[in-house]
Amino acid sequence: MRALFFVFLLNCAWLSAQDTLQLQEGQYPPKGNLEQVSWITGHWQGEVFGGISEEIWSAPDGDSMMFVFRLVNEGKVTFYEIGHMREIDNTLLMQLKHFDGNLKGWESKDETVDFKLVKIEANKVYFEGITYELISENEMHVYVLVEGKEVLFKYRKS
Repeated sequence: MRALFFVFLLNCAWLSAQDTLQLQEGQYPPKGNLEQVSWITGHWQGEVFGGISEEIWSAPDGDSMMFVFRLVNEGKVTFYEIGHMREIDNTLLMQLKHFDGNLKGWESKDETVDFKLVKIEANKVYFEGITYELISENEMHVYVLVEGKEVLFKYRKS
């Protein structure tokens, strides 16, 4: 019975995190460049965590694409993110920092939250714990692993 329960838990964990990936131990990030993910460029809005979320991405320039994120609940900013995707050593690295509604940083001054590239497809890019998928010219889904659970951000282009 215990073995059956364990198999059930493993299947539940797999089903709940189908759209985010992790590098395996000893696995290196694959090659990638910003042109492959330039479709992320734009102003995207959606609803998540009971509020309105917004991401604004710049076009590739200077080996990076910068972005800002904002979540607004009940007319007040819950938090911001600022970050970028960078081309480093023929692969991509996504880095970000969190701030509360008063721009007080969550991470220490020199600390960033880093997401290594896992895989790139034509309209989908997987970083460790976060995946961007272009559904159509005006729709993008972002899957984020939050405390072990996958959260879907459904965005429309503004």
